[in-house]
Amino acid sequence: MLDVKMGSEFMNQIETYEELRDKLKEYLSEDELDVVGKAYMFAFEKHFGKKRLTGDNYIIHPLNVAYILSDIKADYQTICAALMHDVLEEDKTIIDQLSNKFGDEIARLVEGVTKINKLSFSGDSESIKANHRKILVGLSEDVRVIIIKLADRLHNMRTLWALPLDRQRAKAKETLEVLTPIAHRLGMSSIKSELEDLSLRYYKPDAYFSIVEKLNQTKVEREDLVDEMIEQVSIILNENGIKHTIKGRAKAIYSIYNKLNKGKKFSDIYDLLALRVYVQNESECYQVLGLIHSKYKPLPKRFKDYIAMPKPNMYQSLHTTVFGPGGNLFEIQIRTYEMDVIAENGIASHWSYKENGRVNLQSAMEQKLQFFKSLMDLKDANEEDVSKGNEEVFKDSIYVFTPKGDVVEMPLGSTPIDFAYKVHTEVGDKMIGAIVNDNIVPLDYKLKDNDIVKINTNKNSTPSKEWINIAKTAQAKSRIKAFFSKIDKKDYIKLGQENLNKELRKRKESITDFLTNENIIRIIEEFKYDSLEDIYYNIGSNKVPINSIINFILNDNITKEELILKKTQNKDIVLPNTKNDIIVSGVDEIKVNIASCCKPVPGDKLVGYITKGNGISAHRVTCPNMMNNDERTIDISWNDCVTKKYPTNILVHTLENKNVLLDIIAKSSNTEVTIQSTNFVNTNDNFLYEVVVLVKDTTELTKFINEIKTIPNVIDVERSMK
Repeated sequence: MLDVKMGSEFMNQIETYEELRDKLKEYLSEDELDVVGKAYMFAFEKHFGKKRLTGDNYIIHPLNVAYILSDIKADYQTICAALMHDVLEEDKTIIDQLSNKFGDEIARLVEGVTKINKLSFSGDSESIKANHRKILVGLSEDVRVIIIKLADRLHNMRTLWALPLDRQRAKAKETLEVLTPIAHRLGMSSIKSELEDLSLRYYKPDAYFSIVEKLNQTKVEREDLVDEMIEQVSIILNENGIKHTIKGRAKAIYSIYNKLNKGKKFSDIYDLLALRVYVQNESECYQVLGLIHSKYKPLPKRFKDYIAMPKPNMYQSLHTTVFGPGGNLFEIQIRTYEMDVIAENGIASHWSYKENGRVNLQSAMEQKLQFFKSLMDLKDANEEDVSKGNEEVFKDSIYVFTPKGDVVEMPLGSTPIDFAYKVHTEVGDKMIGAIVNDNIVPLDYKLKDNDIVKINTNKNSTPSKEWINIAKTAQAKSRIKAFFSKIDKKDYIKLGQENLNKELRKRKESITDFLTNENIIRIIEEFKYDSLEDIYYNIGSNKVPINSIINFILNDNITKEELILKKTQNKDIVLPNTKNDIIVSGVDEIKVNIASCCKPVPGDKLVGYITKGNGISAHRVTCPNMMNNDERTIDISWNDCVTKKYPTNILVHTLENKNVLLDIIAKSSNTEVTIQSTNFVNTNDNFLYEVVVLVKDTTELTKFINEIKTIPNVIDVERSMK
């Protein structure tokens, strides 16, 4: 009998729905179980006749994924999605059917898992691995999608023996590098530990079985020592009236491997002899610690208090190492039963606690942990930056205190600005200075463990844009940007209102007659706006040509130039599909959209922005919207074999309006460039044409721009960004 958990060749898996249902009865209602039953039958029908490489009917896989999730008391929506997580692979057209049968929430979970299952996570560099984690998290708006993915991978790892050796190794490596760090950040210790051990077993089998052999050689001796220690500690606690449970703790093989890899000898690993003490409440944890230390001498510098200062993933426990029977070192962990649930399941433990009858899992993720924002803060500018970012996000945090003694967990390198915005957005916006340990410090001061931080505020104060570069956390950066975006929006709304009034006066039109309730509704519906303020904002920020809105309402006749343009351009212009034209390092089958703000074309250097649930948006590296916005960016590039044309905007500045547009159209007829649309803007200083052109690359675009510059009265030609 091995001393550790192994893959499924040594483990039982469930074979029937009844086994899952019996487990779910422990915490789901009858109505919820009925929905789960329908989900099982739906998946059973879709997978009927299909086999896995193990020889099992395919339905066994989703059944076991759901069973893994039942261990952490997942809600019924998550169980349903787990049972159906592969049905879209069988038939992509049934998403509407899922929504109708099971509701939009379950359908979105299934679609989310399908989306991330299409991603390829191969690659060796730190930047690629960081990108993978960012994409995985960025495309999952609901934390339950990630949790289903982890359970899906766990069952696949348990049956990895069925794959060829090269695929076993590749899948194990991917699991170690991409998924287990996320499981760690989620605090899901039980799933993380098993994933790590299984990954090591297939990725480095020699190292794995060497450790297993050494553990088995000392198994009986270690069990006897642990049993003796449990008996002695239990006597002490019973004498002091403390109700408790004590268990010997099996050491994870991957953890031993890491310590051996750092140069430690097998005999020097302290926690091979380990036990865990469970009590009812927090005060008893400290009481147990004192009683153990009074009997057994503690090893210096091995005590850790994760109750007063929890880990970022919510883990709480007291750790100490003491000299036990025979002078052997024992690592002892002391925690409450509730702390143990959180230690094993992390964020998933919130399924155990309901608020107003509803599971508050997503709220816990967003409001208490903030770790997704930490994940997005990884830098991928170069290998060194990525490595450093990974270390900060996945390992190092500091703990500082408010003046009232509350503990605040912050990433290493955080400043008073980050602390202020962590406390509250208004505190950050009104901050005028910081006092750390009773000393005034600059705002770029790097906070340290145990600092006591006080933020001075003034109700009339506002943030500085320079703070964006000083702040460490994505949370602080985004809130500072949001403040200035709000200010900028007010200015754009005012400018848009002024420009509309000005243009209508030129046309001798009444603003009152133009902006009737009926006309406002027509504009909102046509241009997909939300309100009159939204109309002003889009005019003021030049996101829509003012004449487009006026002409739409006044039904102005088409101009001579527009008539010629319609006759000369290709009437059947089809916007290109970016599939395979843009490469995301190490990732296949991911949606990539061309950013409308800067409209890159082949030949432009690109940067990718991870949107929430809508794939990756491709921007030019010079796009102002990407400035100071690197927490959600990744490396992307054009494929060398792009053949399609892409649209982009150019601005043509002229001294006069006469015949210039006709000349521009004439220039295009002599090239491969297609003019898609034009818009005339009358400015204070000169005339301006906004022209949308379709080109195959930047070389063709540059040649066309140079041609336009030869037209008389043309002052300048430039590409535009919005």
